[in-house]
Amino acid sequence: QLVESGGGLVQAGGFLRLSCAASGRSLSSYTMSWFRQAPGKGPEWVSSSNAGGGSTIYTDPVKGRFTISRDNAKNTLYLQMNSLKSEDTAVYYCTRQSNWGSRGQGTLVTVSS
Repeated sequence: QLVESGGGLVQAGGFLRLSCAASGRSLSSYTMSWFRQAPGKGPEWVSSSNAGGGSTIYTDPVKGRFTISRDNAKNTLYLQMNSLKSEDTAVYYCTRQSNWGSRGQGTLVTVSS
């Protein structure tokens, strides 16, 4: 089970740190990903971290602003989001690998301009 948290309302230019706590299965064996879904749109992949955390990739719109990280000892995945823009407004989900079906309930990020 994955549980996302840390979302909220923030002004453009602000920052948030999302967390994804895993239970049942260790994160350490999996590539983990963040997706987001804006109102009225389909899911969009945001970022992934390999099992060891040494390799990370990002979608172009968030490069240089978002940082994915993980603490395998705490079984938690993070997404540090800086310089937020209104277009970052979405529900954010974490997944095991890129399995959309593994996502939790999501956490809402609203960026006001």
